[in-house]
Amino acid sequence: MIVFLDFQTLLFRAPALLIALTIHEFAHACVSDSLGDPTPAMTGRLTLNPLAHLDVIGTIALILVGFGWAKPVQVDPRYYKNYRADMRKVAFAGPGANFLLAFLCVLILQARLHFGIAQSGLASQFLYWLMLYNVWFGFFNLIPIPPLDGSKIVGTLLSYRAAYLYDTAVSRYGFWLLILVCYTGLAGRLIGPLAQGFLSLSFWAAGMIF
Repeated sequence: MIVFLDFQTLLFRAPALLIALTIHEFAHACVSDSLGDPTPAMTGRLTLNPLAHLDVIGTIALILVGFGWAKPVQVDPRYYKNYRADMRKVAFAGPGANFLLAFLCVLILQARLHFGIAQSGLASQFLYWLMLYNVWFGFFNLIPIPPLDGSKIVGTLLSYRAAYLYDTAVSRYGFWLLILVCYTGLAGRLIGPLAQGFLSLSFWAAGMIF
């Protein structure tokens, strides 16, 4: 069933998710570029322009159901000096950028509270959705199922033989595994406690600052 979002939901959630997707892919591109790989720049991905990162089908899904995806950033690991270590950096850059942006949202929300600014305004609602989407998107991408970033991180931590067997076995069924994880609610049960723990720690840290 296709669920059309009402105007208020589109007003906050769609832009928040768009930003989360963009910063995620931009971070991948930036780190790979910093490691000597010219591919992201050559393919036009070294930019914060959302249009460069949007996938057509993912964008349609974003508008219709409030969840979408971006085009994966193309990288060429042959330019890396240390394939495994550098691949881990590139893979974690996306989720890491999402966590950093989520923490920034927490800081702004806590600052607004500290200075007595109303927490029910449009800005606070947008910051709330931006915070949530970045936390959930960051942890979702760390699930070790191809093509998510988590699978690339795990692959670089295993022995070469184990990594080959892992990639061969899991990649074949990655799409179906992701559907299973999402539609059985397993993703929510996995990410929920992690997201809650991250946000609790973030608000505690922000509270120490303000």
